[in-house]
Amino acid sequence: MLVEKDKLVNALNEAINNSKPRKFVETVEMAVNLRNVDLKRPENRIDTIIALPHGLGKPRKVGAFAKGETALKAKEIADIVISPEEIDELAKNKRKAKKIASQMDFFIAEAPLMPEIGKKLGPVLGPRGKIPQPIPPLADPKPFIERLKKSVKIRTRDKPTFHAPIGRRDMDVEKIAENALEILKVVEGKYEPQNIKSIYVKTTMGKAVRVI
Repeated sequence: MLVEKDKLVNALNEAINNSKPRKFVETVEMAVNLRNVDLKRPENRIDTIIALPHGLGKPRKVGAFAKGETALKAKEIADIVISPEEIDELAKNKRKAKKIASQMDFFIAEAPLMPEIGKKLGPVLGPRGKIPQPIPPLADPKPFIERLKKSVKIRTRDKPTFHAPIGRRDMDVEKIAENALEILKVVEGKYEPQNIKSIYVKTTMGKAVRVI
């Protein structure tokens, strides 16, 4: 294991306790610095969605591209449901499409709609890392949406540092640490220990505290 839970808890306590109270609830973030990894090669990058055991303190916003029965079920839990007809409308109204893309953290889509979404909305969703997660036709969308509501997306690009939200300041520190460990499992599965230069935690506006 890259980091023991106790070490994370200590660093998180220091980061939270040394950060001044703000007029909003700060997010707690983790930064991972890599070394000796050629991130120009796509196979060396991470691009994945991780469900955190304790969520982020408030649900992420999830949109659904769906029709019929799936759309009806999605409406009970999704933040927005987009019908096949609305895909055309959004393709013509780029400003509206960009606004929705920026408001949502994730999207799901019935698998048969994916080619159309890719063709018509790919230029808006792709660069923002918001391409929908496909779900089988007629599948109940609720479990997929519930999972995404407590997930984070990790993307390493061409820079050797990536950041990930791991909770909010008002959450139990043990739970924030467990969220961080879930992300570090993925990092550990992708890179060798010697490729991890350092790990820091911080609140949105607080000072970074080194974990390792």
